[in-house]
Amino acid sequence: MIRLDLHNHTRGSWDCLSDPEALLRRALDQGIHRIAITDHNRLGVALEMHEKHPDRIIPGEEVKTREGIDLIGLYIRKEIPKGTGARDACHLIREEGGIVYLPHPYAPGKGGNGRHAEALAPLVDVVEVFNARLHPGRWNEPAETLAESHGKLRGAGSDAHTLGEVGGAWVEVPAHENRPEALLRALARGRVQGRTAPLWVHLASTWAKVRKHMPLSYRGP
Repeated sequence: MIRLDLHNHTRGSWDCLSDPEALLRRALDQGIHRIAITDHNRLGVALEMHEKHPDRIIPGEEVKTREGIDLIGLYIRKEIPKGTGARDACHLIREEGGIVYLPHPYAPGKGGNGRHAEALAPLVDVVEVFNARLHPGRWNEPAETLAESHGKLRGAGSDAHTLGEVGGAWVEVPAHENRPEALLRALARGRVQGRTAPLWVHLASTWAKVRKHMPLSYRGP
């Protein structure tokens, strides 16, 4: 059995400063065997890391759709533009042979408070039933019900924006090749586990946004 963390961010995201190599090292130290890199509206870092670590990295993108909610494409090679409609994004991911992954469907804001969950469920492959960054953690509960009612595979991710968060949620699955069809088969036998991250992690994301707007010469206080 191996552990997968299916939702992580690096410095490729506008609200994260994490070095991707350090993120992978941290994941391995935490007993996570493979991670998905799913930067906001960006695919470059994920593809570079997959090239360097083909058995350890699942390339992906978390795209902000026209509806204002997030949708993840795993194993895609072409960036999906920010503002693409959610249904169109699902079709684009499938056209590339990727996996459509619905993250935090009932979260306020980025999940639309669940307004689009029922409509999108038939179009996705995997529903994220545990996201370690959701506060309160009970916002994960209706996602489990959604996956059950639509017969969808279950995923989990730390949604890490700092190195310390990676491995906060994972799916334990049989060992398999790092390919989309193999992952889908493995998730059918998966077991989701996770713990809710402390509230301070959101301060780290806020600092990352501020830092990225500072001059490159800034050295800090």
